[in-house]
Amino acid sequence: MVLHTGKGGVGKTSLAVATALGAAQHGHRVFLLSTDSAHSLGDALGRDVGARPLEVVPGLVVQEVSALAELDRSWGEIQEWLHALLGGDVDELVAEELLVFPGLEELVSLRAIREVEATGDYDVCVVDCAPTGSTLRLLRFPDVLRLFMEKFFDFERKAARAVRSVANRLGAGRLVAPEEVFDAFERLYRDVESVRHILSDTERTSVRLVVNPARVIVAETRRSFAYLNLYGVATDAVIVNRVLPTEAAGGYFARWAEREREEISEIERSFPVPIFHAPLHSSEPVGIDALRGLAKLVYGDRDPAQRFTCARPIRLDRRDGRTRLEIDLPHATRDEVDVLVHGDELWVSVRDARRRVALPASVAGRAVAAARLERGVLEVVFEP
Repeated sequence: MVLHTGKGGVGKTSLAVATALGAAQHGHRVFLLSTDSAHSLGDALGRDVGARPLEVVPGLVVQEVSALAELDRSWGEIQEWLHALLGGDVDELVAEELLVFPGLEELVSLRAIREVEATGDYDVCVVDCAPTGSTLRLLRFPDVLRLFMEKFFDFERKAARAVRSVANRLGAGRLVAPEEVFDAFERLYRDVESVRHILSDTERTSVRLVVNPARVIVAETRRSFAYLNLYGVATDAVIVNRVLPTEAAGGYFARWAEREREEISEIERSFPVPIFHAPLHSSEPVGIDALRGLAKLVYGDRDPAQRFTCARPIRLDRRDGRTRLEIDLPHATRDEVDVLVHGDELWVSVRDARRRVALPASVAGRAVAAARLERGVLEVVFEP
């Protein structure tokens, strides 16, 4: 599973398609999936692509996931009840927007990954994800849903069963969720958990961050890299896209080229993973031949489907009689990181992101002996 993401407009869709085409040329059976609501696979390929799988070249099948259909399948019954709670005075379209939580739309779209994997027909699934802001929201959502299911769901369901008949007699039945809503929540939770397990499985899933050599974009990509590590999602490469070619680096663009060289040096210092480069083309690469050429420029003779690094962002081991948890947090500073043990979980906050890390039974409940951030790695040592 190779996911491509980056700040909006950096060219992640073109590079996702190029990666898929390159992998197919290396003999892999490839499924290319777009979960970005602003679907652009068809634009990049220069042909129509829709919600049904379509083979565009031998060995490559593409599909643009219908987020609305996936959302309706997962969230329809829940949304219908919540809409009833708002009353009939709220416009239906406005209600639909209000009742979709941040990250939910992207997450249910990623359920298609599980379905592609379940077929067993493909060696590689390349995913054109939503921009990094949306991708990070979907990574946060499973923790929020798990907290609700573990702390409140059973109580809410039992309470609803106890008061439902009374509420119906009083004419307030719509205020109590029916059993179908609780069943839908359980199905949604199972779907979300299965996607979370796929994303955090470093043996089969990795992310490629697409970046342009511009200061603002590089800064956001550094933060995204740290957040992906926090949520246990491995990044195996960074692709620097639209690099000004040498023949265009003189005259008016001389200063621009110099700034790009500075940013490329900063990228190479910032990301401890392989860095690939894609030049700025004189025209936008559209169509199969152009994108195959782009894959060749980026990867050379290397197989785009290979894992370029096998690092695990979160590691748990035992040394000197104590259990240690390590999380790679590049570019984070001490004052941006907070650690708290809460029951059988370790809560780690970095800037405005928080991750609940489940602890094994052998560690759960133990006090933290030490926590330190050194050279971009957070190490938490537990009492023996």
